[in-house]
Amino acid sequence: MSDTLYAVVNPATGEVVSRQPTDTDEALEAALNAAAGPGRAWGATTSVSHRADVLRRIADLHAERKETLAAIIVEEMGKPIEQARGEVDFCVDIYQYFAEVAADAMADEPLVLRGGTGTAILRRSPLGTILGIMPWNFPYYQVARFAGANLVIGNPMLLKHAPQCPHSAAAIAELFADAGVPAGVLTNVYASNEQIAGLIADPRVQGVSLTGSERAGAAVAEVAGRHLKKVLLELGGSDPFIVMSTDDLDHVVECAVNARMDNGGQSCNAAKRFIVVDELYDAFMERFTEALKQFRPGDPTDEATALGPLSSTAAADRLEDQLTRAAEQGAQRVLAGERIGNGFTPTVLADIPAEADAYREEFFGPVASVYRVASESEALAVANDTPFGLGSFVFSTDPEQALRMADQIDAGMVYVNGVFAEGAELPFGGVKRSGIGRELGRVGLEEFVNKKLIRMVTG
Repeated sequence: MSDTLYAVVNPATGEVVSRQPTDTDEALEAALNAAAGPGRAWGATTSVSHRADVLRRIADLHAERKETLAAIIVEEMGKPIEQARGEVDFCVDIYQYFAEVAADAMADEPLVLRGGTGTAILRRSPLGTILGIMPWNFPYYQVARFAGANLVIGNPMLLKHAPQCPHSAAAIAELFADAGVPAGVLTNVYASNEQIAGLIADPRVQGVSLTGSERAGAAVAEVAGRHLKKVLLELGGSDPFIVMSTDDLDHVVECAVNARMDNGGQSCNAAKRFIVVDELYDAFMERFTEALKQFRPGDPTDEATALGPLSSTAAADRLEDQLTRAAEQGAQRVLAGERIGNGFTPTVLADIPAEADAYREEFFGPVASVYRVASESEALAVANDTPFGLGSFVFSTDPEQALRMADQIDAGMVYVNGVFAEGAELPFGGVKRSGIGRELGRVGLEEFVNKKLIRMVTG
């Protein structure tokens, strides 16, 4: 008999909505066989243009089913309804983008020979079955980043969702089938951690893509390394938001609030550490804390709610423990947050000792850490004094300074004078303990593809 690991527990109400049995080993074997058989045949026998047409249909169905899809993740992980709709909209854009670039991205690339006769080309072809391990914070967007690229390439996929997201997992599988994706091309697996280790080890699986915590990434990479499997890891972040100069401090503060509070602060690439030059620090701190005071966790089904609960009781307990330790270790609470059920009002920390856990931990919730700096070099030193390196933000009226700082920040992404500037065409990923590899953009199509050399010799 299967154990129950997957369950929907509404974080706003505590109601256990449903339970999903963990797959049996026999069910996982069937999924592997389907991926290795009909799943792989689809990539080998269909044209890129046909796969692009399927991607367009997937995009259309996301748009058509937006309200239903959004309501599912509101219940699963507490995302406010308007933000849930926005997540679905971004998925539409991602699938449309991959459909648009598919033909050009997968076209043969002629190679110039330095000697000899004949021709050489680089042909991009499917690598094989890819296992995707998805998080709970963006149940559709994360899948779109993974699945869009692999559908273009023709790789069959096994999709392991977060245990609290079985309903969105089922909704995606149904949508893909309705769009014309054959059985075996994308299969949900409701697997335990031990079963996932077995899937990674299986020779029918050629690669693993994980979005999640450092601990999960390290565990997956260890197993994958032993079995010589390619991995793509998108892990945690503690992104710096650097303010050097501005002609409009109110705009900068609005950007800071938006960058911290989106998805209740539960985003790997949210701004988490606010590094402000001395002459702007006091004014920034005053306006920033005042703006954050307006947020209070509410009913995520309410159109007016901007801040929902955290995703689970466990997540709320973890954040509460972090805040308690931060205070005990000397961090000052400029704005003291309050726990309300599984939600929190915002907290602002300052004067965090370098030896405190809070100095280098990632806060996954509405907590902002603010640092005062005296110079550009000090701002960069604070920004880079972290084990993470996912995204970053620089606000400066001096374009040369902004580019100079962007060059020196240890991160996979730098956004200058703006937030919410991500796009389907822009690569997403980090360095250091924030991960390995890139998703989205043209480079996202290079991760799980067989770049096959075909050399024709004549004469």
